[in-house]
Amino acid sequence: MNAPNLVDFVAPGTLADVERHAAAFAKREPFRHVVIDDFLAPDYAAALLAAFPPFERGNARNEAGDLGGKSTIERIRGLGAPYAALDDLIQSREFLDLVGRITGIPDLLYDPDYFGGGTHESRQGQDLDAHVDFNRHPSEGWHRRLNLIVYFNDAWNDAWGGSLELHSDPRSPDDRVTVITPLYNRCVIFETTEWSWHAFPPIALPAEQRSRTRKSIALYFYTRDRPSEELADTHSTIYVDRPLPERFRAGLTLGEHDVEELRVLLARRDQHNQRLYRDLQEMTRQLQTANAALRTGVIGRLGYLLRRVAARLKR
Repeated sequence: MNAPNLVDFVAPGTLADVERHAAAFAKREPFRHVVIDDFLAPDYAAALLAAFPPFERGNARNEAGDLGGKSTIERIRGLGAPYAALDDLIQSREFLDLVGRITGIPDLLYDPDYFGGGTHESRQGQDLDAHVDFNRHPSEGWHRRLNLIVYFNDAWNDAWGGSLELHSDPRSPDDRVTVITPLYNRCVIFETTEWSWHAFPPIALPAEQRSRTRKSIALYFYTRDRPSEELADTHSTIYVDRPLPERFRAGLTLGEHDVEELRVLLARRDQHNQRLYRDLQEMTRQLQTANAALRTGVIGRLGYLLRRVAARLKR
């Protein structure tokens, strides 16, 4: 693979303003992130949008295995020449070093599996509960450090829902939220930590805009190590269920819309509980497998004899 030339793909303004972007990223409001408008070269951004895959081509099953309103394609290289060029770009040392200079995180690693990343497209009604992301690459064990998202929506209004929300702590009554509108060729880079809570509210397009979808490309970057103050036990994505809307209070007479919203919120909570239950089942299965392995072979027989000796000594 020939190393791509950054100036063919990344906008000149992005390359010229690295120090300004780095200063913005460091502010921690509510955690480290930066918004870069006109991130990609104009012709290249247009080519990516033109080749954006149809919703039906992607995987529209959610974490519970049910068909939903979000479609993703992880392996973007097969989506045509613009996406093959993107794959070449983001694994190049030049691009990784550019993102490293903006974020202050050196030695970034590209994920050839695009685990959880790639093209994302969300339809009317889709949302994303506040969460922190999984913190280790599932096969390599690398530390997940950064999310880089580029949006491809030629128009968007925060009143339509679907805008990115960065939370200080969605579990706290003092939660501070930064809202970022997912506009065309806008890039958001944010740290992936135990406190990088993010979400987007349900997409509620007006009738005349219902043909719109929320399009983005999500790229995740890793390192082999990370600062000790950021270390945590390996975990999958951790969600906080969306709270009841403010209108739900004593005296409210429920309408059809209210009842449907309650059904959705309860179903979402059930899905999260079921996912945790499946995780616990898998952990139990792995523990039982490990115990069975220890009970066999030389180590298992030695342990059995030691237990027999200890039982005799107690008599």
